Amino acid sequence: MNFPYPPTPQILHWLAAGQLGNRLHRSIRLWVILNKLYGEENWIQELPKNFTYSQLRDRLFRYNHPKSETISTSQISANCGDNTCICHQNCGNILQTSNCYLSELEWQQEIIQLTGITPEYLAVQIQQSPFATVHRSLRDDLKQLVRLGWLQSPHKGQYQSLPTPELPTPVTPTNSPATFTQLSLPQTWELLHALESISFVQPNLEIISQSLWEQILHTSPTPEKRIFLHLDYILSPEMQDKVDNYQEQLEQLWRKQTGGVIRFKTLIPATAKKVAVTVYPVCLHYSRRAKYLSAYGIDPHGNTGWHNYRLDRIASAKLQILAWGDPEIPPELQLMWESGTLPTPQQVEQELAAAWGFNFYLKREFLIMRFPPDFARWYVDNTVRHQSFKPVIYAEIRDLVKINIPESQQIQVLEILEQKSSDDAYYTAWIRDTDINVLMRLRDWRPKGEVIAPLSVREGLKAEAMQELENYQLSKIWI
Repeated sequence: MNFPYPPTPQILHWLAAGQLGNRLHRSIRLWVILNKLYGEENWIQELPKNFTYSQLRDRLFRYNHPKSETISTSQISANCGDNTCICHQNCGNILQTSNCYLSELEWQQEIIQLTGITPEYLAVQIQQSPFATVHRSLRDDLKQLVRLGWLQSPHKGQYQSLPTPELPTPVTPTNSPATFTQLSLPQTWELLHALESISFVQPNLEIISQSLWEQILHTSPTPEKRIFLHLDYILSPEMQDKVDNYQEQLEQLWRKQTGGVIRFKTLIPATAKKVAVTVYPVCLHYSRRAKYLSAYGIDPHGNTGWHNYRLDRIASAKLQILAWGDPEIPPELQLMWESGTLPTPQQVEQELAAAWGFNFYLKREFLIMRFPPDFARWYVDNTVRHQSFKPVIYAEIRDLVKINIPESQQIQVLEILEQKSSDDAYYTAWIRDTDINVLMRLRDWRPKGEVIAPLSVREGLKAEAMQELENYQLSKIWI
């Protein structure tokens, strides 16, 4: 047997990528699939070498289990008349037959300690059926097993097992109180100072900081601090408390299996107006001085789509939570929930990786930069801006222009390039159109960094430079 791991809280926590509180059902599904593939039933030997989700589905469920891709979660079990189908087994049933060495009470206590969820919430989750879900969720489960290293995907929609020596070894947490006995005293002090510097990002870090303080409280005198973190997050204590409250509301919502939609008013700086939005919250970021919520729904302009919201610009006293089925939820979001197609943090990560810029929902454009060689050597080379930001030799740029620049702009971009020296340093990247974070970086490089393309960015920076020059020119001579 190649899968010797029972569904202990630690193993489930690892399968949930550290988010067991809101992924309990998924982690149990992943464990069941792995146990059937690599365990005593050894499905890997019976499935084709490159198997598909459909082939796995037909072994996992009874023959009369609904196969429709459009059926909703609520209809799954209702339309499956075979009570022996796995879609009718709740979490408790699955765990009772799993040979988990823990008693039911011990298992629940460890889950609560690992996740911080309430006993009442856990009791509800255990009575629910993890496999009574839409096929899209199960397809995503296979993709997650690829990401965790238990399967590989040689072709889109196909999956393949790995040899036993290549299977991953789970890294599991312990539920014992936080201790740092393996650290030296100087290391402990440095860790404490670092945690205090960034605890605003995740307020729960204050708990770890307190554990550190208690551990070294009676040791030698406090050493002089020599390592400092300077992060641009300047909010009043009152505003920090307000932002932390929003964050806590969101984290509590994400701990619930069903989640929900939120409504709040947000301040629009350009107009100084407060606008109500109704969105599905996806994930939080700390980026350039502030915390942001990436959410999908009705944005401040009345359009349906993605938007990043600064938490300190939320104008509501608290977030209004709308449960699924609430008539005030936009129909598109309600339909996405019913079909299991709600946006995910993974989608946000993919878009952030696709182009440089925090506003990942904006259009991609191809950036071409020119730097004097000495400036590039000291300030640009061997630095990480974005994975798409790479050096390129002058001779290759013409072909890149023809591939990546709109045809209507190619002649002008090539004419600009012909006037530049081939000895200069050139870089290319994909950027998000009008993203303020990228524009601020390009401004920081002035006057040594020249934008060749996109032309809209080039013209915008040119206009800014001319306006800046006017600020330093005297309108008349003072005697």
